[in-house]
Formats: sequence, C-alpha cells, structure tokens
Amino acid sequence: MSETEEASRQIESMTAELEKLKRRQSRNQRAALAKGLLQGICSMLKPGDIVFDCGANVGDVTVPLAATGAEVHAFEPDPFAFSLLTKATKNLPNVTLHNVAVGVQPGSVKLMRANNFSDNPLGASVKSTVISGGRKINEEVNEDSTIDVELISLPDFVSEFFNKRGELAFIKMDIEGAELDILEVMQEQDIFDKVRLTVAETHENKFKALRPRFKTLRDKVTKKHPITKVNLDWI
Repeated sequence: MSETEEASRQIESMTAELEKLKRRQSRNQRAALAKGLLQGICSMLKPGDIVFDCGANVGDVTVPLAATGAEVHAFEPDPFAFSLLTKATKNLPNVTLHNVAVGVQPGSVKLMRANNFSDNPLGASVKSTVISGGRKINEEVNEDSTIDVELISLPDFVSEFFNKRGELAFIKMDIEGAELDILEVMQEQDIFDKVRLTVAETHENKFKALRPRFKTLRDKVTKKHPITKVNLDWI
C-alpha cells in the first residue's frame, strides 16, 4: 500500500470514528433532554390525574409516571414488550395495561417488527410499528415478524375519558409513525384542548413519504398551541 493510500485509509477511518462519536453525543443529548422533560412532567402530576402512555414498551416512562400517584393507562401492542411491561408494573395498582395498538379507527392491524428483532428483541421492540414503509422494518408476513394486534381509536378513548372524568393531565405518544394519523385528528377535532399536555415523538425521519404531512401538521399545531400544551419533540 502506497503512502497516499495509507493516508487516505487513515482519514476515512478517522472520519468514520468522528461520525460515530457525533451520533453517540446526539443520542446522549436526546436522552438527557427526554429525562429532564419527564422529570418536569412528573412534577406537575398529582394523585388522581389521568395519564396515557402510548407506546409504553417495557415501562421506562410508565413507572415514573405511576410514582406520582396519577392514574396511568399504558398502551403497548408488542407481546414481547407487553410481557416485560406487565412485570414492571405488577405492584402498581394505579396502572392499567392495554395490550393494543392505538390509531384512529378500532379494529385490528398488523404489527411489524424490526429486522434485528430475533437477535435483540429488547432493543428492537421499541421499533415495532403498524405503519408500512419504515426503515429497517420487516414487512414480510410471517409469525416471527408480523403479528395481528387489536387496534383502538385513541381520539375516541380520550373523548370518552374527558366526558366521564374531565381534563386528562398528560398524553405521551411514541408509536413509530402511527402518531401522524392520531395527531391530525386531534388537531382537527380540537382534542388537544381536552388534555393539559400532549407530547409526541414524530418519526418523519423514518417515513420519507410522510414528511409533507408531518410538516403540515407541525405548522398547524405550532400556530395554534404553545409548546407547553402540545410538544411534538418528545425525544
């Protein structure tokens, strides 16, 4: 190998390592921001408040929400994650678990898992989605990668609780692209007004075809609601 080739190889290696460090720093910053935001949210909650954790996964958010004494409803469709969520909350009487996906129409839907689910089910379960077209998602129909799950209408669920109990304190949504349909309906039907604070992680980076709709949604939401009412940057 010539000196020029060796220098080029070293530069490529250093560049790759630098990009890796940048990605790690970005992940750490997002995690710190999410942790701080969650602590702030928990500080505003009190016993008797109604909280929805949509995309509860294994309970990392559900458990601290429950520690406030609020009435927590946790929604998780993936059977693997739901089994761990059940264990994490088994001694928390103020948590109600729902082994369902949330959407805008009740029925059933196919839950698709990440390509690496069989190798790392714990890490990959956060990527399970009901929306086609996502990056690194296995859409092949088989018993390992695609599962039929129950689907409920979250806007209807919120409205029913509001009619019975009054304002909901908090909704967190991290549901791998499925948030778009729900947030659009909540915006159109003024359902955000029934919730003290709604936060969502939007996934336009994973669903290229949906980016124009996500932009339109963001424009409408930010024009009407302050970030202290609707926050579309959960993580």
